[in-house]
Amino acid sequence: MKLAFWRKSSLDDEKRVAEATTPSSNPLAKVLRRFIAPEPDWREIEEALLASDVGLVATTALIQAARDGDGADGRSRVRAAALSLLGEDPANLSDEADVVLLVGVNGVGKTTTAAKLAARAKSAGLSPLLVAADTFRAAAIDQLRALGVREGVEVVEGRPGGDPAAAIHDALTLAVARDFTPVIIDTAGRMQTRSGLMDELAKIRRVVTKVAPTRTVEVLLVLDGTAGQNGLAQARGFDASAGIDGIVLTKLDSGARGGVALAVRRELGLPIRWIGTGERATDLVPFAAEAYVDGLLGAPTGS
Repeated sequence: MKLAFWRKSSLDDEKRVAEATTPSSNPLAKVLRRFIAPEPDWREIEEALLASDVGLVATTALIQAARDGDGADGRSRVRAAALSLLGEDPANLSDEADVVLLVGVNGVGKTTTAAKLAARAKSAGLSPLLVAADTFRAAAIDQLRALGVREGVEVVEGRPGGDPAAAIHDALTLAVARDFTPVIIDTAGRMQTRSGLMDELAKIRRVVTKVAPTRTVEVLLVLDGTAGQNGLAQARGFDASAGIDGIVLTKLDSGARGGVALAVRRELGLPIRWIGTGERATDLVPFAAEAYVDGLLGAPTGS
């Protein structure tokens, strides 16, 4: 499938990814700035990667690849290794999906992410439909309704305390009848360790497939970028129940150390699709690997 045009990165998007990934106190950039020799202190780089939330498994892989790689200095070798780890064949991207199901634990920003995706799709000339399927919290339905009004996007609302699958069924029926695309579904927050809630998520996925069998579905796990390695456990649980296609990393403007994207990619094989960089409707940008890595590593020495 080709990359959907409303998801492609602009130069401005890439700049914002780099800025969001650059933490106010960047341990990795500080370490790499000193390494102009071909053989830097790899132990110190390892410690800096761990301090940047890259995680032990991904850090070990990165260090080995960087030590075996070519480059004039530590930064260029780590950069090449990180880009290799993050890379994926564009032909494998399922970005033409016209049903987007957002899942995740409470408080990660699913509702605001849904509205931001809808705003981006609408600005590209599409006709998105938002679905307020978080029936556990009336406040979430109210929030998405208000965001839909703000963005001029129609919202199908679930009944507070009702079956979220029923709301999704109604929304997809409407979307087929009136040609809404993409359909963006905000689901309730749930812990990956609660089997009953995760079974319900699997039911939602089955309803989507049954009602709209010809539509391509993308399940995105929304992760709080400040959660660090806790995000890996969340991703494993949700992937088992719903089949995760990609990750949205939010709150990178709120002190996240950024390296968790490398951990997610290395340990789970899941691509990062979007980066949340703030509260505005435009503060959700497509993930750009080079911009991300350059933000994480900091500017090259002498630049």
